[in-house]
Amino acid sequence: MSASPENSQDTTALKRALFALKDMRARLAALESKQVEPLAIIGMSCRFPGEANTPEAFWELLQNGRDAITDLPPDRWDVDAFYDVNPDAPGKMIARQGGFIGPVDQFDPQLFGISPREAVSLDPQQRLLLEASWEALERAGLSPDRLANTQTGVYVGISTSDYSQITAASGDLTRIDPYVGTGGAFSVAAGRLSYYLGLQGPNLAVDTACSSALVAVHLACQALRTGQADLALVGGVNLILTPKASVYMSKAQALSPDGRCKTFADSANGYGRGEGCGVVVLKRLSEAQADHNNILAVIRGTAINHDGSSSGLTVPNGQSQQKVIRAALDNAGGLAPESINYLEAHGTGTPLGDPIEVRAATAVLGQNRAPENPLYLGSVKTNIGHLEAAAGIAGLIKLVLALQHNELPPHLHFHTPSPHIDWANIPVKVVTQRQPWQGAERLAGLSSFGFSGTNAHVIVGPAPQTETTTAANPQPMHLVTLSAQTEAALAAQKEKLLAYLAQNPDVDLARLAHTLNNGRVHFPHRLAIPAATMADLAAVLPTAHGHNSGSTTPKIAFLFTGQGAQLNGMGHQLYQSQPTFRTALDRCDALLRPFLQLPLLEVMFAAPDSATAVLLHQTA
Repeated sequence: MSASPENSQDTTALKRALFALKDMRARLAALESKQVEPLAIIGMSCRFPGEANTPEAFWELLQNGRDAITDLPPDRWDVDAFYDVNPDAPGKMIARQGGFIGPVDQFDPQLFGISPREAVSLDPQQRLLLEASWEALERAGLSPDRLANTQTGVYVGISTSDYSQITAASGDLTRIDPYVGTGGAFSVAAGRLSYYLGLQGPNLAVDTACSSALVAVHLACQALRTGQADLALVGGVNLILTPKASVYMSKAQALSPDGRCKTFADSANGYGRGEGCGVVVLKRLSEAQADHNNILAVIRGTAINHDGSSSGLTVPNGQSQQKVIRAALDNAGGLAPESINYLEAHGTGTPLGDPIEVRAATAVLGQNRAPENPLYLGSVKTNIGHLEAAAGIAGLIKLVLALQHNELPPHLHFHTPSPHIDWANIPVKVVTQRQPWQGAERLAGLSSFGFSGTNAHVIVGPAPQTETTTAANPQPMHLVTLSAQTEAALAAQKEKLLAYLAQNPDVDLARLAHTLNNGRVHFPHRLAIPAATMADLAAVLPTAHGHNSGSTTPKIAFLFTGQGAQLNGMGHQLYQSQPTFRTALDRCDALLRPFLQLPLLEVMFAAPDSATAVLLHQTA
């Protein structure tokens, strides 16, 4: 019995409905997956106290447990004029030391299209962000000049306006020029990066005080997961240029007299101020893997919230801190609290804040912990001070380095534990010595709490394991290039490369050449070295000289002489080692097949003494 037309129509409609339902479920699953997709950290740079001006130098400082706290640089202000041991002395501060970076008045404005006159009115924090962002992109293998018109977002944590205060303090309105406004505005600190690089993604300056940088990380991750941005530059910056904030912090009894954060210790008596800048480059993990980016670590989850009404505007709220950690675990796809091995604490070193933070953290992360799986604690503030708006980015870069080196660096100044923390009944251990950090599931939490009441928490894990593949037809030679805007800068670049080769003798020449050739802007002063091996490069580099290519790109013409210049096997090595050349030749071979007796490549690459080889000398 055949089906009626009505039944056939019903069946077809039902099939369409099932297919539509299946499609909707697939779309929903893809959407949900994106909401919890890890974000890859593919580049980073830093300028931190203790001359930690590179991630490598920063790791050396952390690994060796160095204290980077020093006297106030004499070019900032007269420390004796503002110092007094009495915290109640009007207009005085109780600390003479802190975490400071090198000279902040040195800058190459031409590199960033800034005139020397405008540079005078530019907050040095903006200068630091420009330099660190450029370097972070280069370290990610992304040439900064190739990002124009892309959906790259910029998120900057910044809250200190000392440079603008210096300008305003003179009271001389004749000093106001057209650049003062843009030179000191927080919004422009972020906006200038997008303007200079031509970026068209979201752009935000974030000021939530001490949690600014980590809130910026959260916002960037949200933008990447929702498709508002395809790449993100995220940074934090802080410079201490006037005594005002230090005087205020002394009066608020928040400052440590010796300028050091003695986090979780009985001796904790306030925080030491620090300064610096850090920038990371973020990308969706799936796309970073597809593009073969160098993934340093991954961000699994983030969250922010506010203390709400607490016992004081600047007093931490333990319940809110618990909530933000739980929210970050959920945002990471529902991670179990016991899977977090280590907590990079906010840990400013105040007798009030530290115990609240430890109690809140253990209330969440202390659940279901076996004795052999304690929650390890540490804080980078014990090394470099509290970088305030940049504190979160310093903690994040520390975690990335620790994951890369499979090691937890020591937490300093923890001699006698704080009596205000119930150490005997909580499953935590402070990392007082270097120790291995092993295992596939190495996960860390990172907290930042602003005195504005805004809290942030980020969960960080290791980069996924990848297999190193070797090219089927490796190139016999590689071209290693360097460039700079001046001859002196090019010489400095050469010295940096020599130092890098000395420290990394096993680096892959092909990868090195690829990164230098494709992940850098090429300036007029250039140096190019062909090398077959790393030994060749190391031998030639010390005596190699560059040249000035000028401001215009020279035109190149190729002359092909035609019949009579051909050789058996010509181009075979290029065909084997150069994908672009191989693709072009394969296309020529396909196009000419209808017109030739034998395929072009079969004739070109025939053995010299074969009958086929003779055909190469025929006009056809």
